[in-house]
Amino acid sequence: MPTKRSIPFSLKLIAGIIVFIGMFVIAMVFGAAETTIKDVWFALTTSMQGEKLSILREIRLPREVAAILVGASLAVSGAIMQGITRNPLADPGLLGLTSGANAALAFTLAFIPTANYFGIMVACFIGSAVGAVMVFGIGAMRRGGFSPLQMVLAGSAVSAFLYAIAEGIGIYFKISKDISMWTAGGVIGTSWGQLQTIFPFILIGIVIAIVLSRQLTILSLSEEVAVGLGQNIAAIKLILFVVIVLLAGTSVALVGNLAFLGLMIPHIVRGIVGTDYRHVIPMSATVGAIFMLFADTVGRTLHAPYETPVAALIAIMGLPFFLFIVHKGGRGLT
Repeated sequence: MPTKRSIPFSLKLIAGIIVFIGMFVIAMVFGAAETTIKDVWFALTTSMQGEKLSILREIRLPREVAAILVGASLAVSGAIMQGITRNPLADPGLLGLTSGANAALAFTLAFIPTANYFGIMVACFIGSAVGAVMVFGIGAMRRGGFSPLQMVLAGSAVSAFLYAIAEGIGIYFKISKDISMWTAGGVIGTSWGQLQTIFPFILIGIVIAIVLSRQLTILSLSEEVAVGLGQNIAAIKLILFVVIVLLAGTSVALVGNLAFLGLMIPHIVRGIVGTDYRHVIPMSATVGAIFMLFADTVGRTLHAPYETPVAALIAIMGLPFFLFIVHKGGRGLT
């Protein structure tokens, strides 16, 4: 199994954490409201009051924490999907998970308008699972259906169908504006209450992924090898599938649809640390958080004080990357 041995993984992870801290500071400083590193320091470490400090504590900080959580969760879920399916094009946004969560969210807003945020998040979990089952079910209907191209085509068809359902519900029940606000693909307006609800699920999902990273590495190579080593691959796949649903569902419930992030980050990470998922999972969480912080900062500052949708920025970067992976035959950067 090829791995990057020139630099120890611990040093690469430390370097990634340093870059993450630097990107977090940049994200906190830059925005429509002019603030300084000193303001950020006072906002994080003191109880001093002031207009700028209030903006940092109540608007910018929860927003950037949300970016960190979403970036980490989508990157890790993408890495897991690529590992268990051995499909280099796997991504929660391309294989039906986010579109399923989006359709479930539309159903919830239409038929259970009094549902709280936790209820909406549970609905997104269910929708993610339904979307993934539909894609894998279509892929399994014919021989060779689990090839990367077949899976992406099935994911595109299912995603279009589920998005159409969500749009139809929005038009019929006159809640299109409400659905659009949820699915715009950004972290604007994130509250501390929302973060308190989703944080335990994302933390649990990432921890389970790290615990099962060794089994995922073996599974990504060959199911026959995994069985020969005594692994219960059915149980491992089921647990990892639940983790993917948890991570993708919470992300959609918080920021809406963000395609390509879960595709790009694992490929970039494997080019840095190799193919051992004991390294790929924690580094994917770190790099995913960095990337999402960067995208949100660009979205806030590109045409300040107006917002550029983060989903659009990620798609602009993600589509060429997707075509590059296809051109390379799935080999990516490794």
